Amino acid sequence: MAESLIIDSTLEKAEKYKALLPQIEALVTGENDLIANLANTMAALKQGFNFFWVGAYLVKDGELVLGPFQGPVACTRIAFTRGVCGASYSRQETIIVPDVDAFPGHIACSSDSKSEIVVPVFKNEQVVMVLDVDSNKLDDFDETDKYYLEQLATLMTNWF
Repeated sequence: MAESLIIDSTLEKAEKYKALLPQIEALVTGENDLIANLANTMAALKQGFNFFWVGAYLVKDGELVLGPFQGPVACTRIAFTRGVCGASYSRQETIIVPDVDAFPGHIACSSDSKSEIVVPVFKNEQVVMVLDVDSNKLDDFDETDKYYLEQLATLMTNWF
């Protein structure tokens, strides 16, 4: 298991993802505990990109329940019908929100969050988790983030 990350902060976004994803895979290789793998992955994303907030919401008992995360304290439970996370779960698709204040029903866990991307993680064609990433900058996420975070979500499927 790798226990340190090497990410050149001068790299372009896609290159950072290309450098980070194999390191995350090495970090979790041989570890079967979901929470341990999620915790290290959230830390790696936070460290690699300095996102404002990054975390997992796990599907439990008919709602999304906060899992491992990095950043300020967060909402603990989210209904499938609320916020960007609920919308991603319900639509079963990645959602990019350039301005969270313009998203109907956005849940403001932190007023410092300005933009967001939420990626569903599937197991046996069912959403089992959403990966939630927030930025304190407007319009901070794009198709590059979507592409690589969806690749990460595919890797995460193996942890369930």
